[in-house]
Parts: sequence; C-alpha cells; structure tokens
Amino acid sequence: MEPISHFFYSDRLKLQFWDYGQDGKPSLVLVHGGLDHARNWDWVARSLREDYRVYALDLRGHGNSAWAPGAMYSIAEHILDLSALLDIIDDFPLRLIGHSLGGGIVLHYSGIYPGRVLKAIAIEGLGFPFQSRRIHGPASQRMRNWVESVRDAEKRQPKTYANLAAAVARMKQANPHLSEEVARHLTLHGTNWDPDGSLVWKFDNYVRLFPPYGHHIEDSIEVYGQIQCPVLLFWGLESFLPLPDDDPRKRAIRNCRLLRVPNAGHWLHHDQLDFFLREAAAFLSDLP
Repeated sequence: MEPISHFFYSDRLKLQFWDYGQDGKPSLVLVHGGLDHARNWDWVARSLREDYRVYALDLRGHGNSAWAPGAMYSIAEHILDLSALLDIIDDFPLRLIGHSLGGGIVLHYSGIYPGRVLKAIAIEGLGFPFQSRRIHGPASQRMRNWVESVRDAEKRQPKTYANLAAAVARMKQANPHLSEEVARHLTLHGTNWDPDGSLVWKFDNYVRLFPPYGHHIEDSIEVYGQIQCPVLLFWGLESFLPLPDDDPRKRAIRNCRLLRVPNAGHWLHHDQLDFFLREAAAFLSDLP
C-alpha cells in the first residue's frame, strides 16, 4: 500500500508529509537527511507501521516540499517545521526517528520540547565532527565561508542526467551498498523531469550550504542536555563520519545508547535494514 500524501504550512511554506496509515496506533515520525526525501523511509515505515501510525516529512527544500526564499536552511527553521507538523498530528508524547540532518533535528526538538518526546532514534545525527572548521571555526570565518559559498552557488546550474539509468548510477556511486531496487526507488522519488527529457534532483541546491549559525557545539551540548527521553544512536562502521565515542554532544544526552553497525555506511537503515529494524523496534516498544 502506498502512503497518502498531505501538505501543511509552516513559515508560509507549503510542505509535504506522508501518512502510512494505521489509525489508533501511537504516532511515529520519520525525518530524512540532507539531499534526501521522505520516501527513503518506505522500507522502515512499512515494517514499523505494524505497531505505529507512521508519518514521514519532506523537509523544506527537499522532496515535494517548497523551497525556502533565501539561502539559509537553518536547523532552527527545520525544527520550526517539525514542530508545526507534530502539532497537527497532536499525539504527544510521541516517538521520533531521524537520519543525519534529520537526526540532528530530532535531537534538537527533543531538547527544546523534552516533555513531548517519548523516545528518539538518531542515525549519525549528532552533528558535524569538531574537525570541520568550516562549520565549527571562529564566527568571522564561518560567516565568510557561508557568504562565499552562497555567491558560488548563485553561479551554479543544477546537474542533470540524460536518463533514469544515469541518475540511478549516481545514486549508487554515493552509496555503493544500495541494491539496484533501492537505488531506483530513491531516484524515482528524488528526481523531476526537465522539458528536454533529462532528470534533475528535487532538492534545492542551497540546502548543500551550511548556515554560519546553528551548529555551535556548546549550543548543542546545552540543548541535548535537556533531553529527558531515552535516545538510541546508530553509527555505521564504514561511515565517512568518525565514531562519536568522545563527542561531548553524545555525553550530554543523559539516557543514551550507541550502536556501532558493521558493514554499513552513513545510510545504515538501507545498508543493514534488518538489523536496524530489529533494534529500533525493540527500543521503541513499551515492553521491558
């Protein structure tokens, strides 16, 4: 069964979310990562809908949601959008799962509204490692990098692909663990057709840029320290992101468990789906 598409408004933007059904069951909301879209959760949602009313959000600038005017796409704006959707669902406290950027949004929301989240899962969602001075450097440097990145992006044309096979190949290049079926599904839901018959990714190119504010480590430590619910972190051992064993943001979360997943990269909910579903279902359950 296909999920049902709905739209809602946040910050004057028309945003999409998908409803996988199952009236009367407790709510579970899924938040995708950067340059992605909500239908990347289909395999997760179709399993977890046995026990939950599952929703998946297309973040602003992604999927079928509106592109924001300007070039900011800040964490605060994504939290605003998630807050608007959760108020519409109105089933507090609820469960949240986020991947990468979506994981950071979930964790921030859980710290800002601790009484509204029952359990939270973040797949590699703590934020950029401290080594990334472009994100965590001095404020003047961060602002200069952002300004120059925006000016460069203004001159850039979105890359197009001659046919579906070429776009699928690019998807598999980004994540070699993907099967042909999964890569094709992600590509079909993640592209639009140009008039000349070529394909272009749906996301706004400006979401590639990282605002100069909103990723400050000390701020995240304070927010994560407010989280009251249990948190489960997943980390792929083949990810490009380093393990967060010594990350003070992880230590700030009082009730937190980290699962290291072998044979998985950054998109481990695709790379090791069965493992992810088994551990996530056990964690989200109300059973001891």
